[in-house]
Amino acid sequence: MTASPAAQARPVRIGVQVAPQHAPYEVIRDTAAALEDAGVDILFNWDHFFPLSGDPNGLHFESWTMLAALAEQTSRVELGALVNCNSYRNANLQADMARTIDHISAKGGTGRFIFGTGSGWFERDYDEYGFEFGTAGSRLNALARDLPLIEDRWGKLNPPPTRDIPVLIGGGGEKKTLKIVATHADIWHSFADVPTLEHKLGVLEGWCGEIGRDFAAIEVSNELRNRTVETADELLALGTTLFTLGISGPNYDLAVVHDWLAWRDEKNAAAA
Repeated sequence: MTASPAAQARPVRIGVQVAPQHAPYEVIRDTAAALEDAGVDILFNWDHFFPLSGDPNGLHFESWTMLAALAEQTSRVELGALVNCNSYRNANLQADMARTIDHISAKGGTGRFIFGTGSGWFERDYDEYGFEFGTAGSRLNALARDLPLIEDRWGKLNPPPTRDIPVLIGGGGEKKTLKIVATHADIWHSFADVPTLEHKLGVLEGWCGEIGRDFAAIEVSNELRNRTVETADELLALGTTLFTLGISGPNYDLAVVHDWLAWRDEKNAAAA
């Protein structure tokens, strides 16, 4: 499989996931500012209640309230969670929060919020905060149920969102997740390696054909952490245009971010 003409026409973008763990908020805030100044395209955090690496009881902050603060702090970069957990909040509330951050980020223009979402997986979050964990299947069923409610609520809010809020969905399950992606997502994110990605894209294209969705309308996103430039080039050749890079506290390493920004600029210049 090679990239579609629509994918080839998209610029390469770099999103940085600033893990909200093991660092004071002031450090996270300053890191976000430095990343915007450096020219990253998207700032992400994640929607968990505890660290995912290092000390499991270390410093950690909540996703949505942080995104609202980052929306006010920044002026150019897009932002969102990689990804929101659908289980933790009522669907209509999620829609309203997303719309509100969209307006906070607009600064008199068009909003910059990306609604990244998924079905959830980290059992400790559920157990300690009192949410029913269920099964992987039940959580995916809930996501499929709730996304139409979220989209419907966006059409009812006053004021409405400043734009059609892009929906990013993470995950690679072929029977449920990729069908949900085909139905609702503007961006599909995965951690798939090159052979797996090629296979999954074929499955996603099949689902798009079945439901009547333009496969080329979905932007493909993948993770750069621990990838080589050669692998990134192969992912790009398959149609990946959004590349994410996770960094974690207590000391957020921006040197690797600058390296990948240079790679992005080189690719975009060559395509111009």
